[in-house]
Parts: sequence; structure tokens; C-alpha cells
Amino acid sequence: MRIALAVEYDGSAFRGWQTQPGGGTVQDALQDALHQFAGTPIQVVCAGRTDAGVHALAQVVHFDTAVDRTMCAWVRAANTFLPAAVAVRWAQAVADDFHARSSARSRHYRYLLINRAHRTGVWHGRVGWSHHPLDLGQMQAAAGLLLGERDFSAFRAAECQARSPVKTMRRAEIRRFGDLLVFDFEASAFLQHMVRNLVGSLLAVGQGKHPPQWIAELLTSGDRRLAAPTFPAAGLYLVAVRYPAHWGLPAADGALCWPLVAGVDWTEVGGA
Repeated sequence: MRIALAVEYDGSAFRGWQTQPGGGTVQDALQDALHQFAGTPIQVVCAGRTDAGVHALAQVVHFDTAVDRTMCAWVRAANTFLPAAVAVRWAQAVADDFHARSSARSRHYRYLLINRAHRTGVWHGRVGWSHHPLDLGQMQAAAGLLLGERDFSAFRAAECQARSPVKTMRRAEIRRFGDLLVFDFEASAFLQHMVRNLVGSLLAVGQGKHPPQWIAELLTSGDRRLAAPTFPAAGLYLVAVRYPAHWGLPAADGALCWPLVAGVDWTEVGGA
């Protein structure tokens, strides 16, 4: 049987998603929890590998198992053995040809940024911060240049292992809610550090260091050295992974259902 799970996690204390020597990753924690429940090792495959410090509201994984349990049991048992910062949201049996990564139609990432003179204490590790005044209109104009099929080499980490830098950006939006800026990106797939590199360069535009057209010039150049430095991971969330309807998975609903922060009602910010 092949089973798909949706997992949410606070990435602050983890070394990223992907298992590595010494442990300390989200994948390690999830596989250990499933092993304890199933009594046999279980290897999971994720929709998108997140870096150290990056969070997820609906990371999707799949695994194969001969252990016969109800979907409810997989959720409750996994959550019993998982650390407090990780939780399984749902489990569903899927066809044998379903693949968490290759079957996905798109991924939606959101970056949260506090833009004010002083840093945040309450939301440390969960939002980014910039004390520079930012021109929202200029950043929005720059973000619009990212839409469509593009070569994102200028926003790709040197160690990225993706076979192609060409991705299709379907959504690139920036909104302001008081002191909070919300960046939403949805694309067919993302390169390593791509969203954090985009945010860093968009902030350079917002600070007046470059005009919006600079983003188009970076895309054309394909030169990572010309773009802004990689922005911190703290404010980055994998909000949702979307799949064609025929897979029958629960609808992506990665809304950030938090209480007021920086004077913002999260019901106004909206979900996935």
C-alpha cells in the first residue's frame, strides 16, 4: 500500500528536511515516528526539500508499507511519537503510481517579513525582519517580472542539484498588512534557496538600490553573483503543494491561522 501524508513543522530547531548523518532533520523525526508505530523501517519521499530553519504548513510525503492500519491510526500514532514541533495533518491511501514530488502540479511558498525599526521578540524564528523603509509599489512591479517560464539561475544556490534551472512562476505577489509584508510565490518547482534569494533581491528594489527592471536583468544574466545575498530562512513557509484533482487528495488549505501579530488579523491575510 502507498500512503500519502501531509506534515506541518516548525523548522527552527531542525537541520532541514532531508535526512543526513547525525540526524536532526524533519525526515529523520518522521521516519523514526513511523518506524516506532509500524515496527518496521519506513522511508518517506517528500514534495519539496526545505532548508534548515524553513517551516511547512502542508509538506506532502508518500511511503510504501505492508502494515495494514486505518488512516486515522497513521495520523494519531505518528503524532504520538513525533516531537512537538512536527505534526501529521492527514493520511490517505493513494495509487501506486502517485509520487509526492513528481505528481505535484505546483508548490506555494510564503515569506513573512516584519518591516519596522525594531526586531520582533515574540515571533523570533518565524518571521524575517528588515528595518529599512520599503517601497511596496516598486517591489510589486519587480515581482511581476518573475511570472512565466523563466531561467532562475541567478537565484539558484551554488550547491543546487536540480537538473534544470527553468521553472514556471504562476504567482509572485507582495502585500502589506501594517508592519507585515507577505510574499507569495507559486511555481511548478523551486530551486535551492530560490525564494530566499528572490526575497533578498526584491528587498534591494524596495530599498531603492535598484529599479524593478533589475530583476529582469538578473534573470537574463543567469549570474547568481549579481543578485542580492540569500535572505534568512526564518520567515519562509512551504504553505501548500497542489496536485491534479484525480489524485483525490484533501484540498490545500495552508492558511496561517495565527492570532494578531504586528496588528494583523490573519483572516485578512488569507490562506493558500
